[in-house]
Amino acid sequence: MEAMRSIIQRYGHKRISLAEAGATRHRSIFNGLKALAEDQPGCELTRPEVVIIHDAVRPFVEEDILLRVVLAAKEHGAAGAIRPLVSTVVSPSADGHLDHSLDRAKHRASEMPQAFHFDVIYEAYQKCSDFDLEFGTECLQLALKYCHRKAKLVEGTPDLWKVTYKQDLCAAEAMIKEKISQEICVVVNTKDEESVGHLLEEVLRNELNVHCFDFTVVPLAQKMENLVWIRELAKEAKGRNVLLSGVLLNHSQKLVVD
Repeated sequence: MEAMRSIIQRYGHKRISLAEAGATRHRSIFNGLKALAEDQPGCELTRPEVVIIHDAVRPFVEEDILLRVVLAAKEHGAAGAIRPLVSTVVSPSADGHLDHSLDRAKHRASEMPQAFHFDVIYEAYQKCSDFDLEFGTECLQLALKYCHRKAKLVEGTPDLWKVTYKQDLCAAEAMIKEKISQEICVVVNTKDEESVGHLLEEVLRNELNVHCFDFTVVPLAQKMENLVWIRELAKEAKGRNVLLSGVLLNHSQKLVVD
């Protein structure tokens, strides 16, 4: 808990409340749900209409899949991301021989995030057995078993994989570097729509995530001499989660195409 509190304080997160982890996955989730449902000391969050359950070891979840899962949960009561199986699932017999295998075309891997009407998933956890809490792993199954809610399955994206093993850390680091390399901050005078900077911004939008900062009020030469403005720019970039490069574009001439 202290490690999490230090992370929250370091990065200035405002709307995070902590709940004690349980000995198992389901017990941890149940503790989190109880923190939302009850007046827990120090909890500043209110009971939501829809709650999202996600694994911290899946750090590359995109906003789009979160939105689709939440919208599906609002309509159906429960929803979760799925992905095609990449390996065939087999069932061994007691003596270690093959009993049967599953058809990959008919089955899917259950992924995260998952979303639920809060009252549905909270009721499911309140009703579930100690065996479920100790050995279960699937939240959608609890909603089906105890609240009779058939979850809507939403096709997920390839980046929902889990960082589980040591080699996964290397893959995760590579993905982070790739994402950062696709971010660029272009500082231009956007009033001049034919400027080199503006045209560069439009071209790069096809390949990169471009974030353009407008400084039309004061000339660039004056602003760049002002340390206060530099700090404000850095704060805005940080707020947008942008890696701010030290390259500035200031080209007032027209671009002539022959």
